[in-house]
Amino acid sequence: MILPCRNNSPLHDTSNHTMGQMGIRNTQVLFIDALCQSSHLDLLMGYHSAYQGPFLKTQNFILKSDGPLPYDQRHYIAIMAAARHNCSYLVNMQREAFLSPDVAGDKSWLQGLHCIPKKLRDLDEINKILAHRPWLITKEHIERLTKGKNNWSLSEVVQAIVILAHFHALSSFVFGCGINADMEEETNGTAVYSANGDSGVPGMKNGQTTVETLMQKMKSISEQRSNEPTLEERARCFQTECNGGELPAARRSVPRSDLSHFVTDADFGYQDFARREVSEIPTFRIQDYSWEDHGYSLVNRLYNDVGELLNEKFKVAYNLTYYTMGSKTNVDTSMFRRAVWNYIQCIYGIRHDDYDYREVNELLDRDLKEYIKAVCCYPDRMTKEDYDNVMREFKYSEKVHVTIMILEARMQAELLYALRALMRYMT
Repeated sequence: MILPCRNNSPLHDTSNHTMGQMGIRNTQVLFIDALCQSSHLDLLMGYHSAYQGPFLKTQNFILKSDGPLPYDQRHYIAIMAAARHNCSYLVNMQREAFLSPDVAGDKSWLQGLHCIPKKLRDLDEINKILAHRPWLITKEHIERLTKGKNNWSLSEVVQAIVILAHFHALSSFVFGCGINADMEEETNGTAVYSANGDSGVPGMKNGQTTVETLMQKMKSISEQRSNEPTLEERARCFQTECNGGELPAARRSVPRSDLSHFVTDADFGYQDFARREVSEIPTFRIQDYSWEDHGYSLVNRLYNDVGELLNEKFKVAYNLTYYTMGSKTNVDTSMFRRAVWNYIQCIYGIRHDDYDYREVNELLDRDLKEYIKAVCCYPDRMTKEDYDNVMREFKYSEKVHVTIMILEARMQAELLYALRALMRYMT
């Protein structure tokens, strides 16, 4: 397997993604197929067609294309993942797919985890850990799945992990953009917070950074790049962000009664990485284990072609740009996008040694950091006020793009921890 070169990685590809005619036709086919199941989800992603294509291809591949897991188990694993975040929208979508004639899942499984085969139930521990504290996953978790009477093959483990990570992260997107089943019923199918075309929300909250100020900060940082911090200073700034800075205390999720039968240990939730109970767990240094140098090749070796699809999706989400910020045009947004991506992964204890985390504090105001952390870690606790309070001068499509970045950076973080554990088990 050929590894992608550095300039193809999510953090180094600076190309502006476009789609050829064949790619557009393929995306339209997938879009029409998915629209029947998830119209609100796809309509929101439709703001960014260059991303929508790779997203739909990946989701279609892991649920419907060749792979080691039976189709009914794939959809049930998706239900388990979405239920972990109380995402009834995705649970209902996957429940419908599970019962469809093409899949013909066992209806009794929908009564809860106690009704499914032990092999599938054994995945629950990894589901719980990946959803909330992925740094806790170890090679022993992989070993417990692959040993014994109801053992998993390594290929099955990888496909299951990809599905879990995909639907954990997609739950963040669903709540982050305001999609959920309850709002659909209340608003006759319009399940978004405030999609006012492509205009920003008027008014600014005290302390929130304006687009003009943000652009000035990016310019200032660029001009001061000669004053590079030491490795110790970088580590200290990273630790500050891991600690959550001055962000408010965590908001606990309350399990929905209609989804509780898909969830065990409901009190287990996100904990700030810097406050982790197992203090000997070190920071995950991306220079030691990265997606492009390690994760990509491992996942592709055990689950053919999925690495290519994931790699493209990560790249597009990270590099997507229209060179705008709100009403401003011809703007290089790369510095802002990198701050968002690295802050998301910082929340999960992943550190990029070559990044100056002071930029996160400069470019992401308190409201935006609160929003990102809530969407990543407590997505079902999101409120309309949380959503409306961020990026008020930005276009609606730009807010959707930030939420797409949350989806992808979070998914990549989960995969990095899981694939590193898998590699350690194999060596």
